[in-house]
Amino acid sequence: MLDLHPFRQRTFRHRASLEGVGLHSGANVRITLCPAPADHGIVFERTDLSPRVEIPALAENVVDTTLNTSLGRGQVRIGTIEHLMAALVGCGIDNARIEVEGAELPILDGSAAPFVQLIGEAGVKEQRNARRYLLVQRPIVVEDGDKSARLLPARRFSIDYTIDFKHPLISDQRHRVHLSEKAFHKEIARARTFGFKRDVERLHAAGLGRGGSLANAVVLDDFNILNPEGLRFPDEFVRHKILDAVGDLALAGMPIIGHLDAVKSGHALNHALVKKALSEPGACAVVRPRAERELSALHEAVPAFAGLEVA
Repeated sequence: MLDLHPFRQRTFRHRASLEGVGLHSGANVRITLCPAPADHGIVFERTDLSPRVEIPALAENVVDTTLNTSLGRGQVRIGTIEHLMAALVGCGIDNARIEVEGAELPILDGSAAPFVQLIGEAGVKEQRNARRYLLVQRPIVVEDGDKSARLLPARRFSIDYTIDFKHPLISDQRHRVHLSEKAFHKEIARARTFGFKRDVERLHAAGLGRGGSLANAVVLDDFNILNPEGLRFPDEFVRHKILDAVGDLALAGMPIIGHLDAVKSGHALNHALVKKALSEPGACAVVRPRAERELSALHEAVPAFAGLEVA
């Protein structure tokens, strides 16, 4: 297995829809996954507006990273896109039109798993065109106090993530994954978003978290998990941060060949890392292998970096 993605681009076979409540807005919203032609990319479309407004899922269109990643064009917004973007990456989808009847994607159960299921309903179709990749050529680093995110050269997309919320149940958690499609589905997709009971009133006052509940988030008080069913993984918190990072890095607009090393990172720092990777001369190269053997050769040509184990 070389990478998360096969050689050729992918889209959906059919349309597929679902409805749910927005985490921050509390509003009901419907989304529809639609096939798109090769080299189209991922494009969101606000179909509840007249005229409709399209917003490509690219870092240049990010307008807010406060407790979610939001895209915008003019006064039009589409919020909380990171879980669906992660699911698209995890299922190897390159081209799609996402119809959204509202200003925020539904939170569903707080993970990417319902979106993965919806992609399964839509079906996956391979296209003729070869993929483009963002090949990390030298270290790219962004920092904010004790928080950091680094992209390093590597032979495939992998993530090493560390969090520490100074909480008895979320202290110094670390998880590492080579992000194959199988690994995403097994280790990452089901990890839910989380929050603290003490922050609920503050979030509501800021107009956020209005759709949050124990049905779509793991909630903690000072010592306990309030969800009766408990956790899906012992380290579900750091796994969800990886899920968010996969969705945020997808806004590079193409699969990444490189290793993400993140410490206490979040949406804002993830976004800053993508912007730096795309803008810093010589940091990355956009490559489009013309055949499977060229993709294989590309992986083999990239050396291990900074002690990174390459599987």
